[in-house]
Amino acid sequence: MESEDLKWRSLYKVGGMSAIIAAVLLIIEIIVFTIWPQPSTVLGYFTLLQTNKIIGLIDFYLLEVIAYILFVPMFLSIYLALRRFNESYMIIAIFLAILGIAIFLATNNSFSMLNLSNQYVTATSEAQKTLILAAGQTLLVNTSQRAVGGFNMGLLLISVAGVIMSTIMLKSNNFGNKTAYVGILAFAISLAEYVRMILLPAELTLLVIFAILSGVLLMIWLIMVGRSLLKLSN
Repeated sequence: MESEDLKWRSLYKVGGMSAIIAAVLLIIEIIVFTIWPQPSTVLGYFTLLQTNKIIGLIDFYLLEVIAYILFVPMFLSIYLALRRFNESYMIIAIFLAILGIAIFLATNNSFSMLNLSNQYVTATSEAQKTLILAAGQTLLVNTSQRAVGGFNMGLLLISVAGVIMSTIMLKSNNFGNKTAYVGILAFAISLAEYVRMILLPAELTLLVIFAILSGVLLMIWLIMVGRSLLKLSN
């Protein structure tokens, strides 16, 4: 490790642990999505949140929200580890990553849906219930997850940042070429999904294939990055 990295040992450790924890959270999310499929309507979410709040919150991306919060120290750590190899592109990448995380968090609020669900249960008139359902539909649309065929600008920016950072990893011995190539492939597939949505918006089979490939590769990349950052912290 170069001497300039010594002062960042603590951040590397936090970033490494954050990456691994984020990967575990995404794995748990996939398991929950498989066992308890996400509702397709607002009323379905309201009902699920009243019968099982934990599953309802996870089905509305609670674990993903936590994972993206953990991405902040992870991306900062990657920036510090790679900035000397191409500082200009790394500044662009970290800016896009932080902006993407901010947009993602602003458009994903599990507890707002829970609050609306509670309000719906206590509503005393059909007019109130109609307004609450409309608010829930707005929240559902704003979430705009790729898993339900939506377009999320936050995920797009993070994918661009991921491609840039993974490409620069090829110049560094701290992460290794395998980590770099997995990252490039994972985020490139994520970006390709946006092209797919524009050209073939109704193609469900491709959606599932893209989502599975990108998701699996992302989790592998997170674990590999986490291990590399933890090594830098020693």
